Amino acid sequence: MKMKMIALALASVAAPAMAQQLPPAVIVLVDQQEMIDSSAAAKAATVELKPKADTLQARVNTLRTTLGSEEKTLRDTQPGQGAPPAAITAWQTKVRDFQTRQQQAEQEVQRRQAEIQASQQWIVKQINDAAQPIIGQIMRERGASIAMEERSTIQHTPGIDITADVLARLDKALPKVSITPPAAPAAAAPAAAPAASAAAPAAPPRR
Repeated sequence: MKMKMIALALASVAAPAMAQQLPPAVIVLVDQQEMIDSSAAAKAATVELKPKADTLQARVNTLRTTLGSEEKTLRDTQPGQGAPPAAITAWQTKVRDFQTRQQQAEQEVQRRQAEIQASQQWIVKQINDAAQPIIGQIMRERGASIAMEERSTIQHTPGIDITADVLARLDKALPKVSITPPAAPAAAAPAAAPAASAAAPAAPPRR
């Protein structure tokens, strides 16, 4: 029992001494969004990516105008009650054709939007990857032990914000990035799907 009490007493003395040996935390802040948006690489990539975005927007405008006009024509030419069956069938065929092309247009726009988003994500990844060793180097120079996102703080002194320093070094190390993401690995061939049943003719929309 006496030996146990001595051990506990020694432990109570040693614990504060060990805690006092830990160095105080030194924090630096980085505004990552500012670092990315203001970087030379991001600006150059935005210029390079703009024609693709402009082309997509022009395509969307064209599809919206064309399909909207066709939809109005279909509504205006819908056969009334008592119309000949041949006229109703012909109109229904036009409706199905319009719906098919409308779906194809939506898929095209979604695919091209996904391509632009993939390029944007790839641009950000390249910049972030290049910035990490730069942030680490500045931390070592300043004796910092923690790097935090500047926008997650409520208040701070300007002297611990290293965004400008990171940005200056980043622009020298990475003036430009690729806007073309690496190709995704080939997916395994899907299993054969069961044959789909024939779709029923689309009913004409009501007036």
